[in-house]
Amino acid sequence: MTQLGDKPVAASRATSLLLRPRKTERATQSGANQYDLGSFNEATIIETIRQAGVISRTEVAERTGLTQQSVSRILRVLLDRGLVVEGDQVRTEQVGKPRTMVRLRAEAAHAVGVLVDPTSLTFVLSDLDGGVVERRAVDLRTDVSPDDLVGLIGDAVDELVKTSNIDLESFLGVGVATPGPITPDGRLLELPLPRTWRNAPLRDMLATRLGCPVLVQKDGEAAAVGERWVGRTKRAGDFVFLYFGTGIGSGLVLNGDVYRGVSSNAGEFGQLCAIRIGNTDAAGRPLLVRECNPTSALPEIAAELGYRGPGTTYRELCEEVGRGEEHAVAAAEQIAEVIAQGAVALIDLLDLPLMVIGGPAFEPELRDIVVSRISREINAVPTAHSARTVRVERSVLASEAGAVGAASSIFHNTFAPRMGNAQRAAAL
Repeated sequence: MTQLGDKPVAASRATSLLLRPRKTERATQSGANQYDLGSFNEATIIETIRQAGVISRTEVAERTGLTQQSVSRILRVLLDRGLVVEGDQVRTEQVGKPRTMVRLRAEAAHAVGVLVDPTSLTFVLSDLDGGVVERRAVDLRTDVSPDDLVGLIGDAVDELVKTSNIDLESFLGVGVATPGPITPDGRLLELPLPRTWRNAPLRDMLATRLGCPVLVQKDGEAAAVGERWVGRTKRAGDFVFLYFGTGIGSGLVLNGDVYRGVSSNAGEFGQLCAIRIGNTDAAGRPLLVRECNPTSALPEIAAELGYRGPGTTYRELCEEVGRGEEHAVAAAEQIAEVIAQGAVALIDLLDLPLMVIGGPAFEPELRDIVVSRISREINAVPTAHSARTVRVERSVLASEAGAVGAASSIFHNTFAPRMGNAQRAAAL
């Protein structure tokens, strides 16, 4: 038995899968029919059903490349485990046996996602479909110690799980999204987080407190995973997520998997902007770009441009943008222009077809300005702009991208197929 606070949780096979090594090798949707690759094929079928929402056995076989016999055998296992349920029968032809549809059972798995910001904690309890079962928010004092932080998170997770009345055997773990940089083993590093948190082993501290698997990752990375998980077929390909939170960050989904980098810090965005706009010191080192922290930059830039209205906070200035106040709008356009230059660098480097934008600081009044400016720049400036059109879209997760993404990362690590696992199994 594992423990969630003082509540027993049965250790399921899905939970143990969470502990397997994370890989960034090329993933594929094609299954393999060897019996030894059962776990990979199970993940491939789960992924296919997840993307489709509802799908027939025949379509699963067609999309995965697995034989009908393999699909039927694996689906029997998944049905027995309660991960998949059968739905209505659908007759697609005039004659012949009707097709039985299958889907993931949303309540078969749950995870908590935690978004850690310098001044607040946001919690969601999510089901396997990415649906939010419960929400919580906690304000943080500036003097919260790492031990107090772990206590607050642990107490909130316990309360979420307790009040939701979910089956404890369905609980897979806790995902934590935080501004970077971090270390691969889940230690918090430098600003913008409080200095007293520096080098705090957050993952290990939380795992000890909760007695369940814990994953700590950068907020932009978490948002990208959540977008992939909840977005289904809309987000089945490669994309970059531009995350508006405590600063601007990004997360990458490449070949069906999140790309974390060797130190778990892939997606650094501010320095790309600095280099792109020439904001460097005498030695050529990139400097901080204030526009990459819109929550503080918007009020400051608006004041510099002549704003003398009553608004002083980020939210108040966003409302002024919505009302069309000229100085607030000009400040928002300046921020969007600088961020667009960093977006150009990302697209130039990675040659991606899609950029998704979201996060808790991506306020409704800014969305049209930011999306239109970035779309214009990345389809006009990059070297290969004439060879492709890059779509720029709003996140399906909106302001909850960080927290829902953190929970979705638990599901992704547990169920997403990874070709590296299949290749190793085939060699046995």
